[in-house]
Amino acid sequence: MLRVRGLTTKAGGPADLDLADGEIVALLGPSGAGKSLILRAIADLDLAKGKVILDGTERARIPAPEWRRRVALVPAESGWWADRVREHFTGGADAGSIEALGLDAAALDWEVRRLSTGERHRLAIARALALQPQVWLLDEPTGALDVEASTRVERLLEAERDRGAAILLVTHDPAQARRLADRTLTVALGRLTELVG
Repeated sequence: MLRVRGLTTKAGGPADLDLADGEIVALLGPSGAGKSLILRAIADLDLAKGKVILDGTERARIPAPEWRRRVALVPAESGWWADRVREHFTGGADAGSIEALGLDAAALDWEVRRLSTGERHRLAIARALALQPQVWLLDEPTGALDVEASTRVERLLEAERDRGAAILLVTHDPAQARRLADRTLTVALGRLTELVG
């Protein structure tokens, strides 16, 4: 589904990656290794060299708004630009997915300023879910969450994999990588190496 060839970011590279339908790939590595930069480059948010191809079509041939709908990035710190949560769900919000993430559906009417870090992060995941992306790019999706909320997010990601979505997941938790990922890659200087065993 997603092919990355010769991706070079300011952290280094080049990086090559194939991500299949219904596959979860975890990226592990120390801070500063370039994990987040790889996600941002694939999402077309930072300048980078190399090719990114989705279903046989190069990213440059897909309009940026369409690309970001099909390839959704959920950063470690999500952006919020309007006063109320609902205003950030351009395609409409699914109360069921918000509740599945352990939040009250009434959260859609909350003011953003009242949200905790964990609530913001789960709502950012729900916001991306509303787009029904083909590819998820997730940067520490449970880093700010307690055990119960983390479990809910992991269940949602497993359901997305079952739907056929491909998921590229940055985590600092090797146990999470073992639980979720079909493959695990380590990142160093923007390069990817597959962990075996």
